[in-house]
Parts: sequence; C-alpha cells; structure tokens
Amino acid sequence: MTRSRLAPGTGIVTAPGAGPVLRTSGGEFLRIDTGGVDAGTLVRRLVGEEAPEEGAHTTELTRLIEAFEEGGHAVAAPPRAPLAGRTVHVLGDPVLTVPVARCAGAEGAEVHETTPDRVAELAGATSDRSADGRVAVVWCLDSPVPEGLWDTADRLPGQGIAWLRCHREGAHVWTEPLASAPGDVTARHVRLRRLAATAAHRELAAYWAGHRTPDTGPHPTEASAALIAGLLTADLIAWAEAEAEAEAGAPLGTGAGTGAGAGASVGPGGSTRLPPRRRLRRIDLRDLTVTEHPVFPVPDVAPLPAPTRVTAHAEAGTAKARR
Repeated sequence: MTRSRLAPGTGIVTAPGAGPVLRTSGGEFLRIDTGGVDAGTLVRRLVGEEAPEEGAHTTELTRLIEAFEEGGHAVAAPPRAPLAGRTVHVLGDPVLTVPVARCAGAEGAEVHETTPDRVAELAGATSDRSADGRVAVVWCLDSPVPEGLWDTADRLPGQGIAWLRCHREGAHVWTEPLASAPGDVTARHVRLRRLAATAAHRELAAYWAGHRTPDTGPHPTEASAALIAGLLTADLIAWAEAEAEAEAGAPLGTGAGTGAGAGASVGPGGSTRLPPRRRLRRIDLRDLTVTEHPVFPVPDVAPLPAPTRVTAHAEAGTAKARR
C-alpha cells in the first residue's frame, strides 16, 4: 500500500457528531466520503501511524488515499525545496542582500555573493544555455539606481538567466518584476514606464541622475529587510516553479502564471493578483505596507529618420521685386 502522508498545510478535522473534513492548505473545508473505510484508520494512515495492512477495507483505503494524492492533498515523499538545483547570485548592499541570501538558501538555492564585473561576464557570455531556468541574479540597493548601473544586467534574460532587483528611493523600496526571457520587463522598461506615468518626469529623471541633496533615509530595518527578502524569494520560487513546469511540458498558462503572456489571476475575495513578471511592488518602510502596480515591457521602435538637408538654389532672373 502507498505510504503517502498529508501534504504540508493540510489536515483532517473531526467535528463532534460529524464525519471527517479535510482542511486544505488554502483554508477550504472539504467533506470526506470515506465509504466503508473507518475514519480513524484513514487518519492514522495519512499521519504516518501504523494501521493494519490486511482487512476488509484495505483496497478501498488504497483507493481513498490515491484520491487524496490526485487532489494534491497527500504526497508520497517530503516536497523538494522549491529552489533546489537553482543557483542565485546576490550583490548590492548587505542590509538587503544578507536576508535575501538567507531566505533563498533556506529554500534550497545555492547562493553566491557576486560583483558587477561578474554580472557583466554572465550577461555577455556565449554559452550553450544549459543553465536556462537554473541561474538567477538578485541585485539590491539601499539607494536610487545610478544612471547606467543596470544597463548591462538587463541583458541577462537574453542569456536565459533570471534577473531580479530592488532599490530604495527615500522611504520607498521598489521591487521590480523578475525577468528571465527576452521580452520580459527590464530595469530600463520600469524607468521609462515610471517617467511616462508622472507629470514630474523631468524632476524624477534629475533625481535619478544624482541632482539631489544627500540621502537621509530611512534605511531598511531588520523587519522591513526581512519583508523585502521574503517578497524577492517568493518571486524566485514562482520563477523556479514555472521553469519546472515548462521542463515537464506543462501548457502555457498553468501553474504560477509567470509566463511572458500570462494575465492577472483572481485571488481570494475576488482580488486581482498580478503575475510576478508583470508586477512592480512598492514597500513603504514607515509602515511596511505593500502596493502592487502592473508594468509591461516598452516595445522597441524604429529610430526617427535623419533629417533631410534641403539646399536652396537661387537662379538668376527668376525673382522679381514687387513694388
């Protein structure tokens, strides 16, 4: 008989005078039709306690557990860490990179500290793309992004390397969408979209260019840095899950919904959830509130034609003076 156990986050609830009910990891309660199987036997089997191998309902019990497996409510083995087999390179300011490295490592990633020069090497490398879907770069800044700093890193998705980043502007930290394939939202796209969305575009551009007074914070605290690291790690997990589904041949639009063409999904209570690769987050360091904004790539356009030089030729005898 299968030795499956209840999946993480699920449980069986028995209300007085009622039959067993499954509480899913998402908080739903589903009535269990045990048929002729004793409820206590089912519970003992799913929580790992020994139950009789032989009996009148052994075959029926097996079918019932298989139904749990098909619904994703029971697993035959402990789940694999979501970032296992992935390599994550982190760089930037330690107040943010240290918790990011800790969170990603706890989820199974192989984490390495890196440098801008190494990122440039990754972005410009000519490879066989064997690392597609398995390598990510996370760059975190406790300041606005200097002009041109992330231009080279924006080429990482073209090498099949996931590109995730965040930076602080005053009391706000912005986490930008993870980009992992050509056509995804890059740092350049975010800057262009933000400039287009504000009437103060000249001032914002000047702020980014460094024409501002010295920074006075606030800087991330331990609590806010942990929140930011958790959000970035969640984006890495969504990326890893989508890549795993792609490797398994899942059709577009399933799972985490992180594909380039994926649309928003509807969450609990009818709220709209933006796909990770189209989601720009703003975290307010003063009260730890998080707001999400949709952002899309900026399509490439053809350059404007060069102006045509017009030369005027005066011909003698063609102009007459008027009185």
